[in-house]
Amino acid sequence: MRSVDVAAEKPAEAREPLVPKPDGSTRGRILDVAMRRFARSGFGASVRSIASDAGVSPALVIHHFGSKDKLHAACDEHVLAWIRDVKRDSIGRVAGGGTLLQVLAGADQYAPLVGYVLRSLQAGGVVGREFTEHMIADAEEYISEAVRDGVVTPSRDEAARVRYLIYSSLGAMLLSVTLDPPHDPEDVTAAMRRFMDELYLPMLELFTEGFLTTRRMLDDYLLYVPDPPPGDQPPADGTPHDDEEEP
Repeated sequence: MRSVDVAAEKPAEAREPLVPKPDGSTRGRILDVAMRRFARSGFGASVRSIASDAGVSPALVIHHFGSKDKLHAACDEHVLAWIRDVKRDSIGRVAGGGTLLQVLAGADQYAPLVGYVLRSLQAGGVVGREFTEHMIADAEEYISEAVRDGVVTPSRDEAARVRYLIYSSLGAMLLSVTLDPPHDPEDVTAAMRRFMDELYLPMLELFTEGFLTTRRMLDDYLLYVPDPPPGDQPPADGTPHDDEEEP
């Protein structure tokens, strides 16, 4: 399934992809430009290059943000807010009209966001760790909402499931770009489109249809771990475990 092929299939009532726009202020324009420059060139990008992209002087960039490190921190906050809104919007569309295909078709719109995340992970250290932890905290919130809305099945350990989902999704993207980088290092869109074309179908199959045909491995595992805390949900299909008897 190619993401470029599904754009024409989107329902007429579907919303446009959620993409933040600069707020019109000079500071907002610099912030937006800096986020995109960091996504394309990495965090070694100079204040001068960011100023040139924004059509302002380097001194004006420093005037608004104080330093390159503070500009970087402001970009982190901007992108984290963007991620939270995009994820909520995507889950809402699936619940409301099954329009996930439109979300995939909007990958070009999301390229700066994904590029920035990948750069943060590649940078490692405090930036990569804090960025990932912020993503996990946000995901715990919107996945909890999705569980309450009946879009996502509950888990015995919601926090552990969220961490796994974030690790696996970011790790897969990072590995894909690292092993098969685009010819143009700044062409994040091409790298993300290739990632989607190759891996979104199996990902959606796993999320919606599952992988194993029985729950034997889970039941065996649960024999050797502590009892789950009170209030956990029973199997979604109501099927008794192998060591339980039918009433």
